[in-house]
Amino acid sequence: MNYVGLDVHKEYCDATVLNERGEVVKKGKFEYARSGFEEFLEGIDDAKVAMEAGYCWQPAYELLESMGYEVKLAHPLKTRLIADVKIKTDARASEALGQLLMMDWLPTSYVPPKEIRELRKLTRLRTYLVRTRTRFKNKVHAGLIKVGIKGRKGIFAKKRRQLLLELDAEEVSRCLTVIEVLDEQIKELSAEVRRRAGESREAGWLMSIPGVGYFSAIALLAEMGDISRFSDAEKLCNYAGLVPSTNQSGGKSAHGRITKQGSPTMRWLLEECVWAHLRCASNTSLTRFFHRVARRRGVKKAAVATARKMLRVMYQLLKEKREFHP
Repeated sequence: MNYVGLDVHKEYCDATVLNERGEVVKKGKFEYARSGFEEFLEGIDDAKVAMEAGYCWQPAYELLESMGYEVKLAHPLKTRLIADVKIKTDARASEALGQLLMMDWLPTSYVPPKEIRELRKLTRLRTYLVRTRTRFKNKVHAGLIKVGIKGRKGIFAKKRRQLLLELDAEEVSRCLTVIEVLDEQIKELSAEVRRRAGESREAGWLMSIPGVGYFSAIALLAEMGDISRFSDAEKLCNYAGLVPSTNQSGGKSAHGRITKQGSPTMRWLLEECVWAHLRCASNTSLTRFFHRVARRRGVKKAAVATARKMLRVMYQLLKEKREFHP
C-alpha cells in the first residue's frame, strides 16, 4: 500500500508518495488536469490519497475517485493543529498529509454523496446569481438618484422597467440589461429547485415552518447532508457555525461571538428564514423567543439566536419525520 499526500491549487498540485515504511517513493509538482494526475500516478495502483478540503477539492476528488483511488478529505484547521511546521511549503504540506494518512491520524471532513454535491452546486449557483442581481438593482437605484429620480417599490416590474430604459441614463440601462439576463437564469434554476422540493419529503417537513420556502428548504438540506451523522441538535448548530465561541480556563468560562466556522450559505439562509418567519407568524415559540432576546440584546443578536433555535427545530422535524406544529 502507498500513501499519497496532495496539496491542491487552482493551476497545479504538489504530491508526495510514501510507502508503508514512511519512505518517500516519489515527489513532484504537476498541472491540475487529468493528464497531470495520470502522468504522476502512473504505476502507483495500490494507494490511498489524502487532500485538504480547500477551494478546488471537488474536481480533484471526483477525478481521483473515477481513477479508482480511495480518497480521504482532510479537515484543514484540524490538520494544521497536528502537522504544523516552522517552514511551510507546498511540498512539505503534501508530505505531511501522506504521513498522517499512513499513520491513520488524518482528521477527515465530511464528503457528501454525489447527488448532494450536485444539489449544492445548483442551490449555491442560484444564491450567487440572486445576490449578484441585488447588487445590480442597488446600482440602478443609485443611478436613478443621480438623475434626480427617487427609487420606489416595484420599479423593476416589466411596465416600469421599459420607462427606465427610455431615460437618458446609460448606467441604468446597462444594469437593467444585465438584470434581465440574470432574471432568466434564476427563473430556470428556480424551476429545477421547485421540482426537487416537490419530490422531497424532507423539504416538505421544513417548509411546514412559516417563513421557510421551497428554495430555503432544499438549500438547507443540501448544506446539512445526511442528518443522521449529527448525534444531537447542538452538533448541527456547531456544524453551521452558530454556536458561541468558548474560552474556558481555571474553572471560568467566557463566551464570545459565534464561531462562523461552518457554511456561510447555511447561516445566511437561516437568518433569511427568521426574518420571513417574523413577518408571517406572530405567535409561535420562535417569534416569542426573538422578541424576548431582542429586548435584552438587540435585534441583530436576536436574529442569530433565533436562527440557532430554528435550526434545532429543523433537526427535530427531520429526526422525528413530521411537520412543524406552532
